[in-house]
Amino acid sequence: VQLQASGGGLVQAGGCLRLSCAASGRTFNAYTVGWFRQAPGKEREFVATLSWSGATLYADSVKGRFTISRDNAKNTLYLQVNSLKPEDTAVYYCAAAVRTYYDPTDFSSEVGVGYWGQGTQVTVSS
Repeated sequence: VQLQASGGGLVQAGGCLRLSCAASGRTFNAYTVGWFRQAPGKEREFVATLSWSGATLYADSVKGRFTISRDNAKNTLYLQVNSLKPEDTAVYYCAAAVRTYYDPTDFSSEVGVGYWGQGTQVTVSS
């Protein structure tokens, strides 16, 4: 699976963006996928995950503001980010599990992640 993230940019606090992650392969719908982010000087952290069966999980810091979704017909993963805050500034990475029909309980800890996109920069000004 190859992943390519896009959609980042510079927005003011309170603004919104939709991040996209285009995936290769015909079995995209069978992968658990997710988003992570890395702010300057900080470690990469979990943002959201969407299992192959449709279950979602969000980091507490983004719950209620971010929405993860997928369009299997387009082989694309999305992250709608609303009510952005300066602390959301980071490079956002999409990720997919190491194999199909695999829903690792600790995907949020990067265990079971097998594929990474190249990242897209989100900068939120105050």
